[in-house]
Parts: sequence; C-alpha cells; structure tokens
Amino acid sequence: MSPQPDAHLRIVPDPVPDLEGTHRSVVVVGGGQAGLSVSWWLTRRGIDHLVLEASSAGHEWQDRRWDSFCLVTPNWQCALPGFGYDGPDPDGFMVRDEITAYLRRFVTSFGPPLVEGVRATGLRAREDRFEIGTDHGALTADQVVVATGPYQVARTPRLAERLPDQLVQVHSSAYRNPEQLPEGAVLVIGTGQSGCQIAEDLHLAGRTVHLATGTAPRVARFYRGRDCVAWLSEMGTYTKGVDQFPDVDAVRHRTNHYVTGRDGGRDIDLRRFALEGMELHGRLLGIANGRLRFAGDLRANLDGADAVAEGIKDSIDAWIAAQGIDAPVEERRRPVWEPGPEADDPAELDLAAAGITSVVWATGYGRDDRWIELPIFDGRGYPTHDRGVTSQPGLYFIGLPWQYTWGSGRFSGVASDAEHVVDRILATRHDAAVADGLHWLAGTPTSTFPTGPADDPDWVAPRSAS
Repeated sequence: MSPQPDAHLRIVPDPVPDLEGTHRSVVVVGGGQAGLSVSWWLTRRGIDHLVLEASSAGHEWQDRRWDSFCLVTPNWQCALPGFGYDGPDPDGFMVRDEITAYLRRFVTSFGPPLVEGVRATGLRAREDRFEIGTDHGALTADQVVVATGPYQVARTPRLAERLPDQLVQVHSSAYRNPEQLPEGAVLVIGTGQSGCQIAEDLHLAGRTVHLATGTAPRVARFYRGRDCVAWLSEMGTYTKGVDQFPDVDAVRHRTNHYVTGRDGGRDIDLRRFALEGMELHGRLLGIANGRLRFAGDLRANLDGADAVAEGIKDSIDAWIAAQGIDAPVEERRRPVWEPGPEADDPAELDLAAAGITSVVWATGYGRDDRWIELPIFDGRGYPTHDRGVTSQPGLYFIGLPWQYTWGSGRFSGVASDAEHVVDRILATRHDAAVADGLHWLAGTPTSTFPTGPADDPDWVAPRSAS
C-alpha cells in the first residue's frame, strides 16, 4: 500500500473534492517537479489552472528511491523556477529526504492549485475543449499539460519468469537497502545509474554481488580540479538543443552516464569493484534450469564505458585550452582490472552454486499513456512533440528526458522547458473543434486500445528511461 500523501504538501485538504463539471483554462496532470514548474509559470502569468496528482507532490523521490539515494548532479544545478537550491552545500549532493524537503519548500513558496490523490483516467478532445476523466469526476480544460514523467512503469523483462520460484526478485524502484534482501549473494541486472549505485550499495554492505553489465556509459566525477558537471555546464552541454544533433530519436533514448554523489561524490569504478570481489558478467542473454547465460561482451562493455569517460575528458581539455583557463593537469585513469579468461567472464552461471538468493532488476522504466485517447504517439508509443508541443492543438508534455536539452529531465533544465510550454499556452487559442471521426481512423472515439492492464495482460510499457 502506498504511503498517505504528506500533509505538508497537500494544498487542497481532505476529503478530495468531487471534480465533476469543473472547468479550468489549463489542467496540468502530474505534480512532480515538472508539473509544479508549469504551475509556477502559469501562476506568474495569471492563468487559472489546476494541478492533478495521483499520489502526493514529488512522491517519486520519497517512495521509489532507496535509502542511500542521492543526486548525481551537484546541488547548485537544482534550479526550479524562482527557487534555486537554498541549502548550505551547493557543491554537495542532496540525499533522498533532502530532495523531498526541497520540493516541499518549492510548493510552499507559491501555493499552487494542487489537488492530490486524484488519478487521471482519460483524456479526450471534445469540440472546443478537452475532457479529463479522473477517479473523482470528469473535468474540462481549454488546454492540458501532461507532466506524468518517464518513470511510470517499472520494466522487468519476461525473462524474469524463468528464474527459480525461491529467488526473491525486486525492481530497482522497490529496492530500499541490503537488509531488505535475504542472506546470500545478490544478482543485479543492468548498469545504468540505478544498477551501478545499487550494486555499490550492496557491495559496501559486504554482500557478494554479481553484476550483469550492459552498454551504459560512464563519466568521471571530478577532472582537472572541478566536478565534470561544472565543466560540462560551462561548455553549454546541458543547454544544447536536441535539434542540434543529427540523430534526435537516438539521443532521446540514450542511457545516462553512471557516477555517484555518495559521500561527497566519486567515480563508480566497476573494475575496482571487481578487484574487491564483485563478480562482473556480460549482458544477460537467457535463463534456463537455474542457470544464467551471458554474452561474452564484458570487456567491450567496460572499455566502451571508459571510452566515453575519456572522451568527455578530451572535450574538457579542448575547452580549457580554447578558453585559456589555468587548470591543474591531471593524469589519465588507467584500468585497474581487466577481464581474464573464462573464469573472469563466464558464459554461464549456476545460481545455486553461486549462492544467489535474490535478484535486483535495474532494467529501466516505461510510460503508460493509454489513458490519453488522442493520436499523438509514434510507432513505439512515445509522444511526438516539438519542445513539448504536440500536433494536437492545446496539448503539451513536460518533464520528458531530452524534451529539448540534456537538462530537460533534470532539476537544471525543467524551468526553461516549463516557461516555453507556458509561452505556447499563452499564444495558442484552442478554438478549433476536433472533427469527430477524422482523428479516429485507427479505431473509435471511445475505445482505441485496452483501457488497463487487466484488459491486456501482455501489454508492455514503451521504454522511457533507463
């Protein structure tokens, strides 16, 4: 059962009001940092609106992060609109409870028209307005902003069904701490940010860890006297528009670099973990009869991650030279461990022989937009948009990874994305009725797809974040 919404964040008091028949110029669906940033700009521009949140504002940070979770970008990058980081350690990395408290203070700073505990169940275009169905009645709006985020559905591959029944399996969104898992070795699958940080958390607690690697890139924490994020920010990396890249779709679905802000920030060095006893493997290919089968790509995965990290350093070196910056010279990192023969990169692993009793699936997230009954999605189920503006007049998205820049999915870039969306809201007069039938060539206005998981047990959420 989900925890009750935090009373400090509840703007509209219990009981949740009946919204049937309510109309607003704008309805924002989602009360995380992205939806709240839109609300801040709407409030500043004097536009009447309502923010609907299924749980409590910012609950993702509190309810779906492990106990030792912290930001991987420095606190100074937290720049919500009108509310930058206000703590004592700008170069530090806020931990989970500090992030939640920061969001609480942001909410308090401007008092958004936020209704918590209301889940949107449908979105349709009706003549000159939108109809938003919720579990507390249907309301209408001239324009709608979808701010439900990329971390909606925990993605666990069907491969998990082949693991022995006695193994405990959790997705990274449900992992909290090493004590949560039974005694014995732990298999972590995936080396994105979550997978690497959870593997480190278990490793530091003295657990035997097996880590199935992938192709996620790596970045150094510090280089030439500064956090790499500081260098990249100064170089304009986080504000470069996605339309300046030749492969827009590929950029939007790239995995983030692994690094950590834990204990003041440091590299995540899988090679050093291997020296210290962590068992590294290639990509997981299959499971049968209690045995795991891996691709023989461990060396390629480690070398590829290192190559990205070194490439970032090359870019920083070039920037320093071009700008004439006096920065200390730093010797490049050399690999401290290399996979050897079969013993260091086995093609198969017997779960029982290895003493593995639990598995953490760090395999990313997907979106569930089936409640949106409008033709705005591509063949992969991803919303098509230009800087959050869809082809459906009056409908917008906010908070997508790489919505426009690398900073879009972070605290650093969501304010400018929200301002852009609100500017478009101001410029758009949603006065064109949707011709019934024209937009429903793929089905009917009332049922273009199954309405929930119970109707389609084999449905898989489109990937949105790693």
